[in-house]
Amino acid sequence: MPGRVSARASRTSTTGQAQPARKSSTQTLKSTRSSADNRASSSPVADVPDEGAVTSLRKHISAIFADSQKSTTGHRKLVINLRKIQEACCYEPTSSKGQQDTSFDEEDFSNELIRCVLRLLPVRKSEPSGDRVVRFLGVFLRVASDKDNALLSDRDADEGDTTTLPETPTSRLSTCLFSALLPFFTTKDKIVRFRATQIASHMINILDTLDDQLYHVLRLALLKRIHDKEASVRMHAIYGLTRLAADVDASDGENSDSDDDDDSAAGVLEKLLILLQNDPSAEVRRSLLLNLPLVPKTLPYLLERARDQDAATRRALFARLLPALGDFRHLSLTHREKLLRWGLRDRDEAVRKATAKLFRERWIEDCAKLPGAGGEEEDGNKGEKEAATPSLDALLELLERIDVTNSAANGVALEAMSEFWAGRPDYVSFVTFDEGFWAELTPESVFVVRTFNEYCRGGEGRDAREQGRLMEVLEGKMPEVTRFGFLLEREIKTLIETVKRAASGGPDGDGDEEAEEESVAREFVVEQMLAMANTFDYSDEVGRRKMFGLLRDAIAMPELPEEATKLVAEVLRLVCGDDNQGKGEREYCGVILEAIAEVHDTIMGDDEKEKSEDGDESFHSARSEVSAGSSRGRKKAQQDADGDMSMDDPMDEEKAIREIMVNMKCLHIAQCMLQNVQCDLEANVHLVTMLNNLVVPAVRSQEAPIRERGLICLGLCCLLGKNLAQENLTLFLHCFAKGHPELQSIALQIITDILTTHPSLLTPVPADPDNTTTSLIPEPSPLLKPVLKAFSKALKSESPEVQSTGATALSKLMLSQLITDTDILKQLIITFFDPETAANAQLRQALAYFLPVYCHSRYENAARVVQVSTGVIYRLGALREAFVEDEDAEPGEMVTTGFVGGLLVDWTDPRKIVSGREQGFMLGREGGEEESRVSTHLLMAEQLLERMVSGQTSKEERKVLFSMLGKLHLAEKGQAVENVKAVLELVAEVTEGKLAGDATSRNVLTKLQTVLLKLVHDAAGAERGVEESGLDVTSVMPTPARRTKGRKSDETEMDEVTQQLQRELEATKIEEEDEGEESKLTVIGEGKEDESVIDVSIDTSQLPDEKDMQSLMDSLEDEDEEL
Repeated sequence: MPGRVSARASRTSTTGQAQPARKSSTQTLKSTRSSADNRASSSPVADVPDEGAVTSLRKHISAIFADSQKSTTGHRKLVINLRKIQEACCYEPTSSKGQQDTSFDEEDFSNELIRCVLRLLPVRKSEPSGDRVVRFLGVFLRVASDKDNALLSDRDADEGDTTTLPETPTSRLSTCLFSALLPFFTTKDKIVRFRATQIASHMINILDTLDDQLYHVLRLALLKRIHDKEASVRMHAIYGLTRLAADVDASDGENSDSDDDDDSAAGVLEKLLILLQNDPSAEVRRSLLLNLPLVPKTLPYLLERARDQDAATRRALFARLLPALGDFRHLSLTHREKLLRWGLRDRDEAVRKATAKLFRERWIEDCAKLPGAGGEEEDGNKGEKEAATPSLDALLELLERIDVTNSAANGVALEAMSEFWAGRPDYVSFVTFDEGFWAELTPESVFVVRTFNEYCRGGEGRDAREQGRLMEVLEGKMPEVTRFGFLLEREIKTLIETVKRAASGGPDGDGDEEAEEESVAREFVVEQMLAMANTFDYSDEVGRRKMFGLLRDAIAMPELPEEATKLVAEVLRLVCGDDNQGKGEREYCGVILEAIAEVHDTIMGDDEKEKSEDGDESFHSARSEVSAGSSRGRKKAQQDADGDMSMDDPMDEEKAIREIMVNMKCLHIAQCMLQNVQCDLEANVHLVTMLNNLVVPAVRSQEAPIRERGLICLGLCCLLGKNLAQENLTLFLHCFAKGHPELQSIALQIITDILTTHPSLLTPVPADPDNTTTSLIPEPSPLLKPVLKAFSKALKSESPEVQSTGATALSKLMLSQLITDTDILKQLIITFFDPETAANAQLRQALAYFLPVYCHSRYENAARVVQVSTGVIYRLGALREAFVEDEDAEPGEMVTTGFVGGLLVDWTDPRKIVSGREQGFMLGREGGEEESRVSTHLLMAEQLLERMVSGQTSKEERKVLFSMLGKLHLAEKGQAVENVKAVLELVAEVTEGKLAGDATSRNVLTKLQTVLLKLVHDAAGAERGVEESGLDVTSVMPTPARRTKGRKSDETEMDEVTQQLQRELEATKIEEEDEGEESKLTVIGEGKEDESVIDVSIDTSQLPDEKDMQSLMDSLEDEDEEL
């Protein structure tokens, strides 16, 4: 700790050591008793069988501690009173006046104070009085230590000795307190351990110095407590250890020779960092986060807590630690970007608000500080928080510090600036975009305009008045569309110039790095301006014409980067407009095709232009170029093989490269166009021309990049035409079967989009009614089998990207009921739990969301999962056995089959499945059909029992199956008697086969049998009540209930399973009714409000009552025990 002395005199002071310092006013140090007998008798403070007579000193100290637990408001006065008692016991008055009252010495004072502290140990954590006493003790030790040091500093100043720190009464009192508390660190009582650790840690953080020997003892004792099973004990042990580690770390520079101290502190710090990462208690991790020293070694571990699973810990990082860290510019760029992304996208709203507040209030203020004001002012006036006046330069620097050029792509900077404008209305009013601002646009300045424009136009959560005010502010600050068109034209020209300069190469021919950096910045500026243009209103014809001409010329520029080309295509589609006849789309497609032709001519050069002018002057397609390029490529390859190299080979190679470039550029423009149109493919002549002359040749190309991009364009064309999709679906399946992993992912995405857009492609083929030789049942679609085969292959792929893409695509198709195959569903569930997919986080995350939603959204989906549940358990059991035998496998990579069974039971819980009526409301109808359906858990019980009866199951598998049976919810009313009886028959077979080998399994069967019998009884009673109600309801009169004549009830015949089940089921039959008895039957499951609707008098006295049911249950248990 600061000022800790490495070598110090013994704790017991004698009259011959260290002459006491005298204060000139009244006090001198009293000699303390140091005899061995007295010290030995007072050492076992923890066990005090006899406290002796009550003295006045005890009364005074006890009264002070008693008052301290009531409230913290009087602690200051109580500290003064206790300090006076300490001075009276530890210091000698200079005059003989008052000596008759000083009959107690320092040891008596220490014993009485320790006695009061020990009374605090059994106080529970929930009692606030205990915390008040601990706080009072800390305040007293700090005040007493300061006063003792002040007395000794005067004496040392007089003697000229400032190298050592002699002992004081308070330091000796602290040593006695620590010695008394240490034995209680290992007691069995968790409350005593908690209070002892709390008091010791609080004292460590209060005191400035500690004895060397005591320091090491405390460090070892607290290190043991960080592994205590109680989180509260660990938390307070950490509170003390963080101070020890911080103080030694702070003294590293001053005491570089103390290697032992450095090693011990480093060991403590490493253990605390491990605890920060792995402790299961959120409170312990939060305590470490807020108390660990802020040094370069601990900073990365502290910032990791932004991904902590506890929301309060994450909020503490953004709301408390990062503001206290100081200037954010000391953090690395990676840390700034990660903190913003993690905080602004956190699932907890409080964390998002804390991050937004940190960004718009603290980080902007750090940038708004005056230059040179961060050194002494940061240390001296750290607590001052004066908001700086709004400054555009500070805002631009803030965006530069978070690298807006790169962070804007994934949306972090956009979200940060959205929160900034929402929380800083002063900046909304302050910023102005005058001519000087637009004259020199930088990535940061244009991003300010773009985010300001989006904030003012976005009306979420605002009333009409506020939205109107912001639109007025925006119109006053932004230029009109025509003026904006000229600004955009200037920036596009600048971008093209920098791209050409960067491509031309530097002095050494390896490229101009400055020009490349400048081209990246200019490209970002153009992209942000195009994003703004995509939000404008083009009702002004002058501005619309200006933007139309500009964008038409821009999209035909070969040097325009792809991202900018995509944005130009989107804005051009908005500028073209649309009407009911599709005139806007036709105009848009015509402009794009003209741009493709112009790009082709520009890249290929004058030679190709002359060749094309000799032929027809229609659309300059890439089809002939691809064919010519392919033939020339083959000829060139043949010449190379023969060794016959001609002089114009370099020219041919350059021409082949240009052909690839022109096809890639043309296909990208076509892809951007197809992503922005929705018309019918066959009705648009421009799209048909583009498909035949550009897309189809690209798909047949031998160059892999051209073929992949052509495949994407063909897929987009298939979305616009069902016939084209049906013809080319087999092509995409072939590309998936034969292609590389990247092409497989593209093919899977295209297949999924086609099936989602045209679901009728998988519709079963209706049977021909005229053909009598075939069945009238519709046959499955011929495309279904190859599609299922492709997805099955994707789930087995070795590529994680193909696996995750296949699982995501399959999830979409199954949720939309396009694929209902149970085999592929079974494979999907097994893939989710397969240990080989443990490293594929994208796959696991997609399926973790899909499987519960799939089961709970429809009854049919849950029934399919029930159908495959036993197969899943069997297959995963085999995988589990192989996994356990594998020595290289990590234990946490595969869950147990019992856990899988619990998930299957939860997914198929009938209480969580959306009903038919709820589905109707979700689909916009007034209500859906609520049809009677068998409970999914009743179906699962049947599946599990059939598996045990019919299959060869292992002991472990039966254990899992019985565990699943015990978790089923079968208390649903309205189940058909036939289904329940079928399950009862299976229960009897399992019981006769003695498949329940342990008591737990037998108990599960007994409970299951009891529940099923209750369902049979309820169903039979409800069915009988409905039948008799139908017979008697016609003769019901508003007179008192009439006595029914003797009538024999109809008995239903049931198949005999065993004699036991026969006796149990016969108890549910209704026998002849007695003539003179009368009762009323309420149909089971009806509410009380339904009873008042109609009052039907039915004699049901022969139905078993509660006593009969209880005797029936008892007989079942007795007979099960006999079996």
